[in-house]
Amino acid sequence: MHRIRDAVLLLVGVGLLLFQSRLVPAYAASGYTSSESHAIQSSNEAASGQQGASAYEAHCAICHGEQREGILPSFPPLLSVKRQMTDQQITQLIHTGKGRMPGFPKLPNDELTALLSYLASPPLVVPTTSAGTDSAGGTGSSSMVDAGNGLFHQNCAFCHGRDTMGGETGPDLTRSKLVLADDKGDKISEVVRNGRPEKKMPAFNFSDQELLSLSAFIHAQVKKATSQKGGRRGVDVADLQTGNAEAGKQYFNGAGGCTKCHSATGDLSDIAKRYEGLQLEQRMLYPRGVKSHVTVTLPSTQKMTGTLAYLDEFVVGLRDSNGVYHSWSVGNVKYVVDSPVDAHVDLFSKYTDADIHNLMAYLQTLR
Repeated sequence: MHRIRDAVLLLVGVGLLLFQSRLVPAYAASGYTSSESHAIQSSNEAASGQQGASAYEAHCAICHGEQREGILPSFPPLLSVKRQMTDQQITQLIHTGKGRMPGFPKLPNDELTALLSYLASPPLVVPTTSAGTDSAGGTGSSSMVDAGNGLFHQNCAFCHGRDTMGGETGPDLTRSKLVLADDKGDKISEVVRNGRPEKKMPAFNFSDQELLSLSAFIHAQVKKATSQKGGRRGVDVADLQTGNAEAGKQYFNGAGGCTKCHSATGDLSDIAKRYEGLQLEQRMLYPRGVKSHVTVTLPSTQKMTGTLAYLDEFVVGLRDSNGVYHSWSVGNVKYVVDSPVDAHVDLFSKYTDADIHNLMAYLQTLR
């Protein structure tokens, strides 16, 4: 019996030794001490960070700013892009591009990975502008307003303007019915968290405290706007309803030449539901976001047609029907651009004040 017990104990001991041998730390198995392993890891992270910073400087900084702060109102900041998009969405955007942003389909994987890591890193400098230190009428302290100021300029100013009073595509928040009805961020928080996909506003992943500070800043701007001399600012819808709708209809169907591209019962049938006031008039005078098309004739006489994605004195670029980006040196190809906006620009020198007021009055009847 003693021999059996000793044999069992011997086997258990051997088993423990074998098990412990598998628990040797990675740095020991590799021949490095713990401090040496940590130093190597830090060195690798630093190299990756430098590669990401270099990739950003080479491909992105010219439009989005040296510190990812953006160049408003034309190019958005990227300081908090990871709050809005996943790595997969950012990768897709980098590969295919969007709007005025060209695609980078041949960016090496290691450089792309380093760039994604860099975009997630905290900025060296967080650019902001002063919003004042007044308390937002009970919505929060001056420190909350200042914190919300930084958040707003990193994430919202591209669309809503640096002062919340309207920007590239977003409305004036100081005149927003939702903002004015908001109580300590209850309505603002809901919109920010969920976004408004139908209006192309993304959702943002903010904490409760960040949402409170953001709403405090917006309310502080409302208070500031209403305290300005004159009592009111901007343009009300009623200001743009002074024309004669029937005269506007005649201009639309006749001298204005609008029916060459538009139909009151087709593409414009509900235009007054989609836009109102100054936003509608801006669309009428110079519509933003209208896609131009281009036909490029290559040296081989082959022709490629697509949506115009980029054009300057050096390069012409298009997106084909599959969304793939192509570009050429303008000296090596011939190209013809079809730009629907040009018809609106041509009318600038022909409009009278009455034409604009009357046409605006007519468009407001298309619901």
